[in-house]
Amino acid sequence: MTNAWLSVLLGTAMAILITTTMDATGYSIFSALPLLPLFLLFWWWQRFSRIEVGFKWGGSSFYGIAIGYPVLVMSILAAIALGSGAVDIAGADWNKTLLNLLLMTLSTVLVTIATEEGFFRGWLWAGLKNTGQGNRQLIIITSLIFTAWHISAVSLETGFDLPARQIPIYLLNATLLGLSWGIMRLVSGSIIVTSVSHGVWNGLAYTLFGFGEKVGVLGIKKTWLFGPEVGLLGIALNLAFVFWLWRKFRI
Repeated sequence: MTNAWLSVLLGTAMAILITTTMDATGYSIFSALPLLPLFLLFWWWQRFSRIEVGFKWGGSSFYGIAIGYPVLVMSILAAIALGSGAVDIAGADWNKTLLNLLLMTLSTVLVTIATEEGFFRGWLWAGLKNTGQGNRQLIIITSLIFTAWHISAVSLETGFDLPARQIPIYLLNATLLGLSWGIMRLVSGSIIVTSVSHGVWNGLAYTLFGFGEKVGVLGIKKTWLFGPEVGLLGIALNLAFVFWLWRKFRI
């Protein structure tokens, strides 16, 4: 086994093992934080450049796609839910909602640059490329590992855990999200672009739709259908966006 593959396998195993342990022992709220020292350690170890791990701004048009993706998906889901009578906003506090949305979006952007995006589409991306993987392999492998890293959060008693029937839906949506952000990473060369998309996604999804059986401000209880991450319609829309990106950029 080459040193390049050894680094990828070791870093990936450590990330999943540490996060799973934290999720299993009541520290799930902090379970993404170990990705930061792992990201820095393996980046230093392999001596990748700043550009290789995606620390560049990327073109302005890519930010339009990065922001437009979650906004479009959430808007369509909200419109369908509203049309079917699944929305209940009678008790909504919109000033508080806007504040929560902005805080979650900004904090996620800043945190994911150094954790999830930095690790998976930063160091891991560069590490896999160093093993000779092509563009399609980079997108697919990083997405699958990104999904595997999330399994413990939704399957153990973490506060973010899901009913068993929704776990496969979530994991499929996580893979589709990983594919979308992987394509954005490829075409923009930037984990800042993907972090912005990740932040807007989390801000809108968790504020408006909630998570699992937790209801968001839209009051939608049928999360298994309308949830952007845990719903069947989420799968359809996320898949459609991946398909559009794949065709647009001729991956």
